Order: sequence, then C-alpha cells, then structure tokens
Amino acid sequence: MDRVIAGLPVVSGQDWPGVAYFCTTREGGAGVAPFDTFNLGIRAGDRPEAVAENRRRLAAALPGEPRWLRQVHANAVHDADLPPPSGEIAADASVTTRPGQVLAVLVADCLPVLMADEAGQVLGAAHAGWRGLSSGVLENTLELMRRKKPAAGGWRAWVGPGIGPAFFEVGADVLEAFGAPGDAEAAACFRPHAPGKWMADLPALARLRLERAGVARVELSGLCTYGDRARFFSYRRDRETGRMAMLAWLSAV
Repeated sequence: MDRVIAGLPVVSGQDWPGVAYFCTTREGGAGVAPFDTFNLGIRAGDRPEAVAENRRRLAAALPGEPRWLRQVHANAVHDADLPPPSGEIAADASVTTRPGQVLAVLVADCLPVLMADEAGQVLGAAHAGWRGLSSGVLENTLELMRRKKPAAGGWRAWVGPGIGPAFFEVGADVLEAFGAPGDAEAAACFRPHAPGKWMADLPALARLRLERAGVARVELSGLCTYGDRARFFSYRRDRETGRMAMLAWLSAV
C-alpha cells in the first residue's frame, strides 16, 4: 500500500505487531536524471552530495541510523545486534532482536524481503536477487532468526517491489540454479519465452523458498520495478539508475 512517511512517498504491506517497515520509491529526493530523485545507493554513480541529502531526508522517518550493507548477491547474513564493524559489512541480509535497530537493504529489481515472528521479537531483512535467492539467503536469514529466538513462531514475510514476471528474461543457468525442471514447483515459476530463454517469476520463487522454510504467511507486494518507471528505479530497464531501500525495525507493541 502507498503511504507518506516524514514527507516521503513509500510503499509497505500489512501492519505487523511490533514491526515498522517500508520501502522507498524514487520520489521525494534531491537527485537529477538518471538518478531522479530519491537515490539512496552510494555506489550507483550518483553525486555523493545528492545521496547524502537523500539519506538525511530519510533519517527523519527512522528511529536511528540504518545498518547499511555492501551487498554482493550472495547469502551471508549479518547479526545487527553486534556492534558495527569499522569497515563495510559484506552481506545480503541482516537480523536483529533490538528495538530501534534499523535494518536496510538496497534494491532496483532484486527483491527486498522482510521476515518476522508473530510477536515481533526478531526481525530479518534480505536482498534477494536470483543468485542470493537460489543460494539460500532467505533460509540463512531465517536460520539466524531462529537461533536468536528459539521459542519464536508464527513466521511471516513481506516481499517488496522487484522485477515482475513479465520482464525478467533469464537463461538456462537461472533455471538450473533453482533445480528446475527436476523441481516441479520451481519449474512452474518459469515460462518458456524464446529458444534458451524463460520469463522468471522471482516473487513466486521467493514465496516458494519461504514457505518451504516454514514461513506460513507470505505477502507479495505485486509491485514491479521494471514496469513502473514513475515510482521505481530498475537496473535491468535503465542500467544507469538509482536504488530504493527497504527499512525495518522492531518497535514497542
């Protein structure tokens, strides 16, 4: 659903007990084309002062500094309950049990995926492109969450804006990475498109992985970054472009 938080147009899903979260759009910032306007990615090629101004505006909507990651399209998960390291954090997901600790992932076609238990005791945020998704970034995130709160249950997830099945053309390497055609459920997420090419439903693949990992309630945003140029950055559509961010934190119930 569309919302405005601290003057910023954002999108989110259903309200969750003890959890605050949203994903930014490309609106409300200080950038100029092709990063117009609310680019939050410092490695996207935008002017550093524009990104700094956008992150300053974002700070007004948050209870504290986000734990930014250097995302590498893999499956490592960072424990955000630990003190931040002096250098960059090379990971594609993070987990926290501390209220007010803001988790962040940057996206521009890859999926932002949020996970929490029904009581809002533990939170996980993951950046899930096809490489991270197929190599287990969601399962690894959930595993760390379960280790931190062994008694937690009632798992739920929100899959935010990402490239939709009408635009995500892939080759046989992606099909094989998800175990298709041997895995019939995974194979159903691919539609033949051209010789050696398929259209992949990345949100459906994320839902399948989450459900198999024990997440009973999975909400898909249904928002396509490639198809909605007015609201979202898309790397596959534009190549030179900005990044949105999903931000999430535990709050008092």
